[in-house]
Parts: sequence; C-alpha cells; structure tokens
Amino acid sequence: MSSGSFTFQLKNRDNTARRGIVTTPHGQFQTPAFMPVGTSGAVKAMTAEDLEGCGTEIILGNTYHLYLRPGEKLIKEMGGLAEFSGWKKSTLTDSGGFQVFSMQDLSKVDDDGVMFKSHHDGSMHHFYAEKVIQIQLDIGADIIMSFDQCVPYPADKELATTGVMRTFEWAKRGLEYFRNEGDKDRDKVALFGIIQGSVYPELRKISAEQLIELDFPGYAVGGLAVGESKTEMEDTLAYTMQFLPEDKPRYLMGVGYPEDILMAVSCGIDMFDCVLPTRNARTGMVFTSEGPLVFRNADCSDDSRPLDPNCDCRVCQRYSRAYIRHLYNQSEITSLILASYHSTYFFQNLMRQIRDSISENCFEEFRKDFLKRYECGGNGK
Repeated sequence: MSSGSFTFQLKNRDNTARRGIVTTPHGQFQTPAFMPVGTSGAVKAMTAEDLEGCGTEIILGNTYHLYLRPGEKLIKEMGGLAEFSGWKKSTLTDSGGFQVFSMQDLSKVDDDGVMFKSHHDGSMHHFYAEKVIQIQLDIGADIIMSFDQCVPYPADKELATTGVMRTFEWAKRGLEYFRNEGDKDRDKVALFGIIQGSVYPELRKISAEQLIELDFPGYAVGGLAVGESKTEMEDTLAYTMQFLPEDKPRYLMGVGYPEDILMAVSCGIDMFDCVLPTRNARTGMVFTSEGPLVFRNADCSDDSRPLDPNCDCRVCQRYSRAYIRHLYNQSEITSLILASYHSTYFFQNLMRQIRDSISENCFEEFRKDFLKRYECGGNGK
C-alpha cells in the first residue's frame, strides 16, 4: 500500500499479530511500534539523542498544544517539526480531539466543530475539520489525523451515535480539504481516519465501514482507554479489528500499559502511543521486566540493585535504586531524566521483543512468559 512517500509493508504474521515496516519522508519505523508522546514538541525529560539511544523511531506531537504554543505558523517558518525540534525521524500528530474531550469544561462541541478556551490564557479558539488538517500540515508531521469527537465513558448510545456521525462528517470534510486545498507537499503526508463508537459494537462497525469507504492510508481506533474496563476495551477492540483492511496500518490511540499493548498486538494493532512511560517516571514509578517499580518508596532507600536487573540500558548499567530515589527525594531533576530514559527504553525494548517473537512465530508464548515475570511486581525482593 502506498500514498506518495508513505508506504506500509506487512512482513510477518503470527496468527493475528503482525510485523511490518512503515516508510515516511523522514525514514522508516518498524511495527508494532510505540510512539513516545512529545506534547509540545519534546518528550519530557528526553532529548532527541536520548530517544534515539532508546531505539525510538517515531514520536507523537500534540496538535492542540503546538497550535497554542508556539503556534503552527512559527513551526512552519522554522522548517517544520523535524527541523524545529531536532528530531529528524518520523512524527505523527494527533487531531486535538482528545485534548478537547479531556477539557470538557473549557469547550463546546457542535456539528461544525469545537469552540474552546485556551488553558493558558482563556482566549477563545475554534477547531473544525479543515482547520485541524491545515494546522497539522503546517506543523509538518509525516502522519496526521482526522478531526474526531471522542465521547466520554460511560456515554449513552445517543451521544455515542452523535460522536460517530460527527467523526465521519469531519473526516469527509478534512479529507476533501487535504486532497484539494491542502499544502502543496500533501502527497508526502499520510492522513489517517479515526474510528469511534464507544463500547457499542454496532456503532464501531458503522464507524469503521464509513471510514473505510473514504480509503484512508491508515486507520486509528480511538475512544478507548477512557475509563472502560479492560474486558470492555479488549472486546471492543477485537470486534472492531475484523472490519479493518489487512494492507493498511492500524493504530490504537492512547494505549498504554504493557499488558494492554500485548493484548492489542494479539488483535492485530500496529501502532501505539501513551504518556505513561515518562509521566509515571516523573512521579517516582518506572516500568521493569518484573512489573512496575515505585522507586520513591522507602524499600528502595538502601537497594543497590538497578531499576531493572534484567535491563541493559545505560541507566541500569550505572545507577542504583537507592541513588535515584535519593535524587528524587531531593527534587533533583536528574532523577526524572534517568527514570524517563529507563522507562522509554523499556517500552522500546518490549516492542523489539514483540517484533522478534512475531517473526519467530512465537508471539503468544512470549506474551505468556512476559506477563508471568511482569506480574511479580518490581518492588519485590
């Protein structure tokens, strides 16, 4: 499958788990892929060199935040997000729909779009399908997202239906603008559609079928990991996947925890993003092969072990839990840098292991073995 400079090649299957390669104007990334979230053009506490050292091949930028500060026009003048940020590999920008959803007290949604107040200064702004596409084109990401309405959980069927219909209409409008009125280099950009429908199977089917008719080069599953149970998320995702084309990448937005990533890979998902690795690291918790480790806890005060004894990242080769805990308790920014690096490395290493297991046709065995170790708990002695 090809769309200008964007291509997706499916390399291996292990039952429904998939391994592939996506090519963009800024290079290739292997799937399944995890995208660290660079909210304002940077992954917090991580430099571009750090991200590369962890094995990161693509990051996500937030359209809402970049639009407000420093503004998409400045980013365009600086040569696009890659030049502006120093991250020369692939990037994806979200549509801003989730940020509007998460700040409902500051926004008002209707069929035309969303009026919202800036959380910085209270100024009023209007997002609509065509404007969101142009903002993302100005930012200069390789993959951009259609404007969508993500409804809260729980949502009654009437509200979820409205969200599906608006998402489809906004997708049509945005796609028409992208094809006819967008930036002259739009052939180098891939625009994905976003499937909504809350946890209602019939709405997920409608949303998927509507968007597939528009023939996007890739599809995202949105509106999950917003408060529903793990069982609801898995059931909804598994049901939705049957409607998605085999030859195009599939992106599960906002997920997440290692166990959720493994579940979603088993359903056929290719791309993920989440703030968890670095956000949790900044609050004193990192991910390890033996489960989450709360390194700020007192039981780490005299623990000479690395954050993860099974990890070969540069943080685990050099620093102890006791030392990083000491730095954290002294509000030393170095602790946040070290913890963020480790957790980012952990997620990228997990994705490498997933890809290898798919190539070797042993993904389910890897998944079971990983979860058996992971459920031990990182704070165990």
